[in-house]
Amino acid sequence: MTYSIFLGCLWVLASTIVALLPMRHQYIPGVSLLIAAPLLIVWIGYDHGWFWSFLCVAAFISMFRNPLLYFYRRARGDQPEIPK
Repeated sequence: MTYSIFLGCLWVLASTIVALLPMRHQYIPGVSLLIAAPLLIVWIGYDHGWFWSFLCVAAFISMFRNPLLYFYRRARGDQPEIPK
């Protein structure tokens, strides 16, 4: 198994654990996973091809749809509310 797939599996496990945390404890580890994901996706795409990278992007968007929508709305100038 290559390092990229191994780190991808660790990333999935870490994001599952973070999702099980209460919302107020998810911000710091969630942001670090959000930042690490594109780097890992590019690495997987480099090692295994664009198709697998595309699947990783689809899974990433599915898992982080709410934070990505928040950042999208902030970039548009809206003031989205943060859940408590």
